Amino acid sequence: MKLTIGAIALAAAFTAPELSQAQDIDWQQQSGTTLKLLFNEHPWTEGLRPHIEEFEALTGIDVELTALAEDLYSDRMNLAVRSKKSVADVYFVPMDGAAYEQYQAGAMTSLTPYIDDVSKTAADYDLADIPASFRLGATFPPGDPSAELYSMPIAFEAYTLFYNKEIVDEYLDGVVPTTMDDLVAAAQMITEESGGKIFGATMRGQRSASLVDTLTGVVLNDWGGAEATLPQNIWFDGDWDKPRFNDPKIASGLAHYAGLLKAGPPNILSFNWSDASRFFSQGRAAFFIDASLFGPGFEDPASSKIAGNVGYAPLPAANGNVGHHGHWLWGLSVPANSENADAAWLFIQWATSKEMDVAIGKSTGGAPRLSTWDNADYTSSLDAGYVTALQTAMLNTNPTVVFTEGWGEVVIQIVDTIHEIYAGKDPQEAVESLQVRAVEVLQ
Repeated sequence: MKLTIGAIALAAAFTAPELSQAQDIDWQQQSGTTLKLLFNEHPWTEGLRPHIEEFEALTGIDVELTALAEDLYSDRMNLAVRSKKSVADVYFVPMDGAAYEQYQAGAMTSLTPYIDDVSKTAADYDLADIPASFRLGATFPPGDPSAELYSMPIAFEAYTLFYNKEIVDEYLDGVVPTTMDDLVAAAQMITEESGGKIFGATMRGQRSASLVDTLTGVVLNDWGGAEATLPQNIWFDGDWDKPRFNDPKIASGLAHYAGLLKAGPPNILSFNWSDASRFFSQGRAAFFIDASLFGPGFEDPASSKIAGNVGYAPLPAANGNVGHHGHWLWGLSVPANSENADAAWLFIQWATSKEMDVAIGKSTGGAPRLSTWDNADYTSSLDAGYVTALQTAMLNTNPTVVFTEGWGEVVIQIVDTIHEIYAGKDPQEAVESLQVRAVEVLQ
């Protein structure tokens, strides 16, 4: 089931920021303004830089870009949007609990009034070209029919199966498993038969809340077509008073995750995302489930020993059903303390237009517009299998977020449950204990 919110099924649209097009709004309406951008130093930011002068020429707006390394950006961003004095006009926001906290603090500007205003948004912006489920990560209040959009997606990651073609050829006669049960069994068989030379899988295993999106992606896959609405996602039955951590489908998803960990190296429970991805890029594992954004890097011979030898696929079916694909996104937002919100919206609609989505998306491999994935100029820069896997994911995807205070502490309890199953505990027994611990944390 694909999630939608009626309030953001808007007809406003825009195509390209070319001077010869999109003349139905006055692109010079904020000419003379100086716009301050506060961005994460991200591939999207690198993709944007060569085009900033195009925006300045189109609009007469001067742009000042500050980009910080991710470990510095989060703290600076949170201070900036809560500052009494305006520090930024457009900023990068994780479309997850971080955005929700800023919304609750009144620190974000709704974009919906701008999208609805025909004098501020060009007629062919085409919001529907960005999947409705992508917008849910910053549509607040979550689940409310009158909810509004507070961030525009710029780069997404879907939880994807990467595989080493050479290892799959050697051990599985080139056949990639089509069910999660078979994938786990194949991964464990490869580990056993290789004699320690290679391993069947690598995964994030560290006891950390950073596992939240990957593990939720795996559980969403086991969840099948059942509903998983926000703000509770799969973990509650539509109400905070109805936790369902002990649902058999959740037990199955966590067991699949633990089974893949079991096929990894002995120290896998210490692996973070960088350890797991590096292990795969060194050619030491047959399978890896994680964010799609790793794909382009695996194809870079300067940093990857497996360039040209990587396969990509949606997560295999579980419990007899094709489940939801999980995703996470970065977005662009306007802080409530901005003094130049109108100019900020001109920048956001330009930067997220169809043309710029193609141009900047080449740097990320995670362009959020459906039309971009049908654009040969974009897809020719990516592996064909990667393109097919991501096109499939975009058509049936759910956010991995949960909007509630203290969710990071619950994630630690979920990771502990995976570790218990890894150590041999029965999956259903493990989630029964999880049900009790998670409820205690949230009380």
